[in-house]
Amino acid sequence: MAEHVSDAMGLRPHSGFWHTTRFKLDLHKPLLMGIVNVTPDSFSSDNGLLAARDAIAHAARLKREGADILDVGGESTRPGATALSHEEEWQRIQPVLKELLTWHVPVSVDTYHPETMRKALDMGVDIINDIWALRQPGALQAVAAHDCGICLMHMHGEPATMQLAPMNGDPVAQAEGFFKQRIDAAISQGIDQQRLVLDPGIGFGKTVAQNFMLLQRQQALTQFGLALLAGWSRKSSLGAVTGREVGDRLVPSVVAAVLAADKGASVLRVHDVADTVAALAVWQAVRQPERATG
Repeated sequence: MAEHVSDAMGLRPHSGFWHTTRFKLDLHKPLLMGIVNVTPDSFSSDNGLLAARDAIAHAARLKREGADILDVGGESTRPGATALSHEEEWQRIQPVLKELLTWHVPVSVDTYHPETMRKALDMGVDIINDIWALRQPGALQAVAAHDCGICLMHMHGEPATMQLAPMNGDPVAQAEGFFKQRIDAAISQGIDQQRLVLDPGIGFGKTVAQNFMLLQRQQALTQFGLALLAGWSRKSSLGAVTGREVGDRLVPSVVAAVLAADKGASVLRVHDVADTVAALAVWQAVRQPERATG
């Protein structure tokens, strides 16, 4: 039998915890990462202060509904999105981070800009969630200088053009090779593996069929001994198979989240926290009926 990848890479068995700046997050049951987008298409206002206020109110609602982590992003990375400067990104998210960091809840920043990473980490942010998996110049060094949690995502191409020429072939095998390289790069910078979580990158340069293949075979990516994050919420692949527009994908999103949890995802990145909490309660009751209460 072939040697297990995590053994071949010299990785320790996963502890069941995600080590972040301020928190040691228990991954023995799925955690919900609530999405807080501080972007013009999320909050319809040209006023930066008003958008920040709306984003903070939204984050508070997600926390009340049961979000375990709040993931703040200032730049849209959906297919076809144009890049944003790190200065404008920081201007959008800084006031939101300042408030959320007082709430005693893990705060993640969805960014690939090293400049933003450094500023956010200097503020005390817990997690860097990077769609480029720390491939931008200076990104590895920025996170290595801190003790934050890190999410490494697999992406084929870049947001502006990735769906014009999606990847070919087996997405699982390609994700495996990519993650091996990125894990090696992180460890070479002295980053402890318990800080790392892997995201297959649903919708980032893949076809609809490849996205569902990644879900079907998701457990193969646990071979590295690292926790997995799944982000299916409102994705276009769900629209492709259901015919539903983005604003009407609650049920498909929740179903995909539960399926991802069932196939080993430890963190679920979602828009609709309350409904996902309820669905996971049913899933947990099926898995452990002796613990179900009523």
